[in-house]
Order: sequence, then structure tokens, then C-alpha cells
Amino acid sequence: MKIIVNSIFVQDQDKALEFYTETLGFVKKHDIPIGEFRWIAVVSPDEQDGTELLLEPNEHPAAKEYQQKIFAEGIPATMFGVADINKEYERLLEKGVKFTIEPTKMGEVTLAVFDDTCGNYIQIVQQ
Repeated sequence: MKIIVNSIFVQDQDKALEFYTETLGFVKKHDIPIGEFRWIAVVSPDEQDGTELLLEPNEHPAAKEYQQKIFAEGIPATMFGVADINKEYERLLEKGVKFTIEPTKMGEVTLAVFDDTCGNYIQIVQQ
């Protein structure tokens, strides 16, 4: 068994697709209409057959409440790995990304947290 898809709730699928591809650099793998919404999945450009991140609309009241509550508490919705956190931090700053935590060493990892503009905090880590 392996993880093939993980999802993150987003407030606006179009805005999320733009941020996750144009700002973060992921590649769109799927964009399939499903009723009122779409099945939009992105992947790492380095592992296009790897785990997909589904940009899932937060339309269900439970999803919306969950997303709002973890955001209000400053809890990241997910974590991405990077090879050089300082380089990635500077690259994202240049693209206007707002960080809540600058690169910080925590034990064996260095982490940073940013706002994805779609209702989530995202943590990046260098191991």
C-alpha cells in the first residue's frame, strides 16, 4: 500500500491552482470537471508520477470549519520537503509569499511556514 493522493482544502480552486503551480512550482496533473467543482491535482515537477496533491474545495461545512480553525490556530495544513530551505525561502519571498515563521532549526530539521492565500498555512522542511 502507498499514498497516491493527499488533499488540501482550498477556498477557491482557480486561485489555488495558480498559486500552487505559478508560485510554488508544482505541475498540474489533473483538472477534470466534476459537477460544480473540479478534480484538480498537482505534483512535484521532479516526481510527476508521485503522490498527487488534490486541491479540494472547502464547500462542506465541516471542511470549511476545520480549515478555518486550524488556520486560526496557526497550524499548517500540510508539509512539503525542500532541498535548501534558505534558497526556497528567498525564492518565495521574491514572489510575494508571506511567511509566519522564517527558517528555524528544530532538532534535526529546519522549517518555515507560509500562507498559501487559499486558507492554509503550509510548512516547508529541510531534513
